[in-house]
Amino acid sequence: MSMEPQLVKSAERTIRILETLAASHRNLSLSELQQRTGFPRSSLHALMRTLVELKWVETDGARSAFGIGPHALLTGTAYLDKDPALPFAQETLEDLRAETGRTVHFARRDEAHVLYLATREARDAHHVIPRVGRRLPAHVTALGQALLAQLTDDEVEALLPDPLTGPTEHSITDLAKLTGELDQVRTRGWAYEREQGTPGVACVAVAVDYRIPATDAISCSMPAGLPPAEVERVTQAVIGHTHKLAATLRREGIR
Repeated sequence: MSMEPQLVKSAERTIRILETLAASHRNLSLSELQQRTGFPRSSLHALMRTLVELKWVETDGARSAFGIGPHALLTGTAYLDKDPALPFAQETLEDLRAETGRTVHFARRDEAHVLYLATREARDAHHVIPRVGRRLPAHVTALGQALLAQLTDDEVEALLPDPLTGPTEHSITDLAKLTGELDQVRTRGWAYEREQGTPGVACVAVAVDYRIPATDAISCSMPAGLPPAEVERVTQAVIGHTHKLAATLRREGIR
């Protein structure tokens, strides 16, 4: 059942504006914002003035373009600060990076996406795009596939957009094919994708089993052309460290 009628219009519009600005790689003019949100110019004008005043939105002197402001970062950081699992996950990422020498991530499923909460980069990583606070479609990432596999096929179908799209030619955009892949993930206990999210990159991921269904997963990124023996070594390391983290979280009573 849709909750749309219960939403307070000005609050909903405020959030939609912030999400639209956050999703854009550049600042947006008022007319671009109006185009993307569909909100009337008069109410948009008043909301933007308030958001700029409260530092949730930044603008230039002429107010010709708008972007996310510093207070949005404060709130996002507060989410990370209050998460009781995160300090343990960060410790796990340190250990996993030390063992594999590769870039590792901790992420949480947010509906049909995964939200990156922590990352440790390989020491030799070049041109790194910070991942923390970024969201990617769940179906094209090993992290997402590990977490979607926690759900039933019906739940996955209800959750994912139709049609499925993907950033590379290797992305799974067919629901039946994805369902088959998730079945394999359930059977073997880990997800593996090769160039489905990023060309030249492969990824292995394991769900952190401390909630039912699991909300979080850990992954390790590597070049797509690695020999099978190295992929197997990395996979076993991810499995071992992730299971250890889950046991720690359960022992600490974190839910």
